[in-house]
Amino acid sequence: MNVVQSVDSVALLPAYLAAGTAVLVLITDLLVARPRATIAVAALGALGTAVGSALVGAGAERRTFCVGTDCSWIFGGRAAVVAVVIALLTVGVLGLSVPALRAGRSPVGEYAFLLACSMTGGVVLGAAGDLITLIVALETLTLPLYVLVGLRRGSLASAEAAVTFFVVSVVATTLTLLGAALLYAVTGGLHLDRLGALLAEQPELRDLPLTTAAVAVLLVGLAFKVAAVPFHAWAPATYDGAPLPVAAYLSTASKLGGLVALLAVVQRALPADQTGPVLAVLAVLTMTVGNLVALRQRRTVRLLAWSSVAQAGYILAPLGALALAAGRTDEARSAAYAAAIAYAVFFVVLELAAFAGVTALRPVGADGGTLDDLRGAARRHPWRAAAFGLALVGLAGLPPGLAGLFAKVTVVRALLDGGAAWLALVVALNAVIGLAYYLRVTAALWAPPATPGPAAALAGGGASGVPVVGVVAVVLAVATVAAVVLGLAPQLVLDLAGR
Repeated sequence: MNVVQSVDSVALLPAYLAAGTAVLVLITDLLVARPRATIAVAALGALGTAVGSALVGAGAERRTFCVGTDCSWIFGGRAAVVAVVIALLTVGVLGLSVPALRAGRSPVGEYAFLLACSMTGGVVLGAAGDLITLIVALETLTLPLYVLVGLRRGSLASAEAAVTFFVVSVVATTLTLLGAALLYAVTGGLHLDRLGALLAEQPELRDLPLTTAAVAVLLVGLAFKVAAVPFHAWAPATYDGAPLPVAAYLSTASKLGGLVALLAVVQRALPADQTGPVLAVLAVLTMTVGNLVALRQRRTVRLLAWSSVAQAGYILAPLGALALAAGRTDEARSAAYAAAIAYAVFFVVLELAAFAGVTALRPVGADGGTLDDLRGAARRHPWRAAAFGLALVGLAGLPPGLAGLFAKVTVVRALLDGGAAWLALVVALNAVIGLAYYLRVTAALWAPPATPGPAAALAGGGASGVPVVGVVAVVLAVATVAAVVLGLAPQLVLDLAGR
């Protein structure tokens, strides 16, 4: 066997562009020392990463760092979708961060550099072909976020959220590494496809207690990353204490990264008959607990955080069909994987629009406030409130938020095709529960203010508060248009996710 690894620089172009963006941001901040230039370099680099990823992904699948048939880097259609979405989310979060950065809430150079580093991890994650690359990429995505959460100057809440996030993430990383080590001890392999082939060809390996322990520990470690119940407790406190743009990134890019990592090991490495029941239980617990607790929330970001937990349950639901024999056929598995990725794409677009709406309706540098702070916002800022309301309605799965509606239909259809009608029923019931709090927030936007006066005047950053910077409105508009377009062409997302 040839042990010399081949290197395809075209396949690695997205990673080069993402890492190059981080380096350029660092150099620009050091030599030019102008916040506008630093932000512009970061935004242009992220856009270049998205374009480069799309161009590479448009062709045939490319593999590199290969030994024999085992490759550590596999860049195909799905990896391109992940890279493009992560890069565009980075641009959106940079736009949401501009007002706070201009106000001196956080150091611009460090902020943009850390965000670019996190983007690099997300781009690499989608193409990872072995457990080491997967875990390193996932940690590269997550590690800068520890600092970004606590980077807001003079905020005790941010510091507490950063510590909480750090401690939980260390535990999650430890478990993930332990699971990978145990799998290596059982099989002697680290490449995902090789692991899957070994466990499929040698049933005696699957019956070993060590294999069961490895699968369980690895799944638990990755479940922390997607904030699946009962490994979710860090998410609401972290989101609420983080600056609004960072909370938006945590709820979208970070969650997408965790899902991609989980999907990679479930689809290509781990036995479906062992992972299916675990994922089904996680999906039911996650969507049910997330929705029920969200009903009681009065703080806007905490409500969105618990909503994000529930949405993670919907994303995991198609994978729960693997618990049944009917869900483990090649056709049913392909539909389940495509449904999970498609739902995640729909979700992150709507979630970014929701956080952009909150940012646009709140004073610069403020937290998300309470639901009462948003009462009557549509009377002062009708277009911003309408965009925010559309995102909420989309997350609820109601028209005219067609992206959210088709996302839930896609999940239910995948479950029915996999013979998991009971899980489809759970998804439908939870979607009904979710309507209560999504519509409550939407109705509050058009309700009369609870206490007219200074507090009501400041909410929304109107004439009496700090005016919202135009770039936030642009991000909100672009995210809203993207959600509308995806809702009108959902099959395009499904086709890309199924590649």
